Order: sequence, then structure tokens, then C-alpha cells
Amino acid sequence: MRQGLDVSAGMWISVEPSLYSLLRRLESLSLEPAFAMERDGALAMFLQPYAGPQSSRPLSPLPEEVALAELSVYADYLPRGGQLSLIEQVRDLIEVHVPQEERDWLDPLRHSAMDVLEVTGVRERGSVSELAVLSLGDQRKLQLAPAELARPVQVGQVLVTRVVSRDDRQILCGTAIVLAKGVAASVMAAVNESRREMEALAGSFELGEWAEFAKRYGHVLMWQVAQSRLSRLIEGETMTRYESSSGEAFLPAVAIYEHHEFASLAGELGSGGTWHGVESREGAQGQGETARTWVQRGDASRHAPDRVVARLTLTPSQLWVECATADRLEAIKHDLASTFGFSLHFRGETFMAPSHRLVEPDLSKDLSENRLITVSPEEEQRLWSTFLEEVYLDWPDKPSPALGGKTPRHAAASADTRPKVADLIHRIEKFDLARQRTGRAGYEYDKLRTHVGV
Repeated sequence: MRQGLDVSAGMWISVEPSLYSLLRRLESLSLEPAFAMERDGALAMFLQPYAGPQSSRPLSPLPEEVALAELSVYADYLPRGGQLSLIEQVRDLIEVHVPQEERDWLDPLRHSAMDVLEVTGVRERGSVSELAVLSLGDQRKLQLAPAELARPVQVGQVLVTRVVSRDDRQILCGTAIVLAKGVAASVMAAVNESRREMEALAGSFELGEWAEFAKRYGHVLMWQVAQSRLSRLIEGETMTRYESSSGEAFLPAVAIYEHHEFASLAGELGSGGTWHGVESREGAQGQGETARTWVQRGDASRHAPDRVVARLTLTPSQLWVECATADRLEAIKHDLASTFGFSLHFRGETFMAPSHRLVEPDLSKDLSENRLITVSPEEEQRLWSTFLEEVYLDWPDKPSPALGGKTPRHAAASADTRPKVADLIHRIEKFDLARQRTGRAGYEYDKLRTHVGV
């Protein structure tokens, strides 16, 4: 248990020295060999959403979550096999002197419980803050004892914490997790749903009392806070925008098709609607053939509504689809299938997530913040190469529309159609999209020539 006031994603709160000493004593007892397994099992239950191999966890528990879990071990957890709880062990200590000022906290701590408190008033008095709060569990109004807070809180924010009542005073027990009001509402909705399910299974309404529920099942509240962190992380990742080093939108959801109807496809795509043409270009070696590009601009970001969210690149033999999100890619694939049918031959798709650092979600704000990440040419080249390696792995043995439905390997076996295979590979290489973006081809096309024998 900590007493410091260092700033973190949650909040540390000063406590009276006698209570702090008792918490340190309880911590020491919990680490004794006779209780260590109980402690580990209890903490594993409280922090269950973070279970699993360290390398596979997108998030680790906040220090404040760990501290609240430890407080639950001290104050709420009942060991198995008849072993005394930690508070009972302190009460029965005779070989070690426990000061009376610590003993005076035993009953208040034993009767304390987790709570979700909306801040309704804040009064600053020098270095301490006096908070008026409303319990979202049972609608109790509380005036909390003055305390030093590691970070300022605002009216409307919500604290997930433990309340200890003593001598008509309500004290926050050392730490809290700060939630925005909207986040807290979703947490409480999930917690209340769990309460109803437990009551239905047990056939009893005793958990209708918030204090009883929070005392026995405080871990359910912590699980929902952890789920909110994960949901917010996913939301933040979904809203993350990428751009190339040249400032062009990098769209990570990609699909590729083959075709043999450039003119008709270009005419249909250029006929208006939501797609807007932006450029045409010759292949890397000229020779008159061009590629066409269309984009969609839209609603992928509330802060950048005009940014490119999808891009189509049509070359003489392929159609590339790039989207900001996997959902948008799926929708566009369905539109293309309904519009062009068998004119397009699907060859593969991927989500090319650029390497980047995950950002701790801020639950004290209702909305996630947009991030813009610049993808280096080296990273973009790596992503394209990985995808194209997969696309062309079995390309020689897939029917090609440019070869009349024959596979490249089959067509290359005939002297009459072998030149068509060589020309097809040449056009694919000439319009390599990775080379346009990074200056380097995304695939070694001589591998295809070797595989089919041209």
C-alpha cells in the first residue's frame, strides 16, 4: 500500500498515519507464507481480466487497480479452510504490540466497501480538498473528510474507490480510479446487470442492497473498470489515423482483385457516386498504360471529416482497395461484388497495422482522442512486402481472368499462351502499388517467372 501522491492514470489520496500503519501491517501479514497463496488467489480473482501471458496482454493493471484489489484482500476476503481473515489476525495478535490507534481502524475497515462516487462539489482548503459525493450504487450523499489528492478532480467526475466510515467521518482509503461520467454510467450498467443475473441464479434479492453487493462482489466492479479500459483502448486504436512520410493517408485495411475489363470498370467507377477520381498514372516503365485512382472522404474521424477513408486503385490487371477500417473494407467488398460480380477475382486481403506504441486510455474523459501516426517508408515497405508475399504464394495455380480462366502455370506450359503469362507478370510488376508508395517493389516478381517457367 502506498502513501505517496505521485501523479498516475488514477489517483492517490493521503490517509491518516495510523490508518496507513495498519494497512502496512495488513500488507505484511498477507505476504507471510501461511497466507501468501490466499493472497495470490484473491488478487488473481480481482484482476482476472488481465490474466494471461504477459506478452499477449494489451494492458496491465493500473497501480490503483492493484491497490484497490489489495484493500479488498485486507478488508473483504474470507480465506478458505477456516483460516482467519487478515483483520482478525491483527485483532488477535498478542506477541506483537499493535498500537490502539491502529486497532481503532479495524472495525471501520472491516465494514468498509468499494463504491462508485460522483463528485458533486469540490472545496479547496490549502493543500487539501473537501469533496461532496453521491454514491451511484445507493444514491447516498456523503461529505468526505479533507484529504490531499494527487490530482485535481472536477464536479461530474466519478471515483471508484473504498469508503471507510469512522466517527461520523467518511474517508477515501488511499486510492481511487477517476472515471468520466459517461464511462461510469456504462460501468454501473454492466455491474447492475451482473447483480440481476446473480440474483436470478440464486433466487434471492439480498444483493439488491448495494453495500452487501459491493462488500461481497467488489471484484465484479473492478472487472467492469478493466473492461472499460480495454474497450477504450480498442476505440482509440480504431480512431487512430495513419499517414505516410509524404503526408498521404495510409489506409491499413487492404484487398486486391484481378480483372480483365479495365475500360468497363473505369467507366463504372468514374460515373460519380461516393467515389471521386484524383489521378491517373503510367506504370513504372511508361509504355502508355495508366492506372486510375478514386477516393472516398468521410466520417472515419470526427476531427477530420474530409480525410481520405478509402481508396481504389485500378491498374490494367488489378484492383486495389484500401480502407481506414476493416468494417469499411467489408462494406466496399460487398458493394464491388454486387456491382461487378464475376468481373473481379478476389486475391486476398489483410489489415496492415503499422507498428506503434499503445497509449494508455484516459477513463477520466468521455471521448477518446484522435492520434495521427506517421508510417515510415521502411515500415510501409515491410507491410506491403508481407502482404504481397502471401498474395503471390499460390498465384501461379489460381485461374486468371487475363488468361481466359487458365492458371498461369497451365497457360505457361503452352507456347501459344506463354507470352500472355509473361505480359501479365510484366504488367503486375509495372504497376506495383508498393513501389508507387515507397520507391521499392513489394515483391520479387522474378519468383513468379521462375515458378511458371517464363
